[in-house]
Amino acid sequence: MAKANVKVTFLCPVEKVWNTVTDLKNYGWRSDIKKIRIVDDRNFQEYTKEGIVTSFRVTNKKECELWEFVLENQNIKGKWTGRFYRHGDNTTLDFTEEVRAKKWFLKPFMGSYLRKQQRQYFIDLKKELGCEEASKIQIF
Repeated sequence: MAKANVKVTFLCPVEKVWNTVTDLKNYGWRSDIKKIRIVDDRNFQEYTKEGIVTSFRVTNKKECELWEFVLENQNIKGKWTGRFYRHGDNTTLDFTEEVRAKKWFLKPFMGSYLRKQQRQYFIDLKKELGCEEASKIQIF
């Protein structure tokens, strides 16, 4: 199983960050996503520009604090946890993704794949928020 963790603090309120991250209808800021299909209040699908469809099921959601889901597509299966911490008008994000490759030949690339995906997500998010970083993106 591969695991990637990203932490960053943005100089903007947690409500703005939460609303941007969890708004599945307004995904145009995501450079890697072609479309998102909302199935119901707990399930959605992301379609990448390369044609990969990933299904998500929300397992836990606490407004402005926690968003968790399990995910699966033809290549991977795993879980994602997003924690949102309020520091006055600043927000620290702590996102962890753990996935297992479904195909043996993908296993050696899972760690670098996750880090690349998360780095791009945070670059896109920073642009959308229009907020500066109080701390640089840290990926583990």
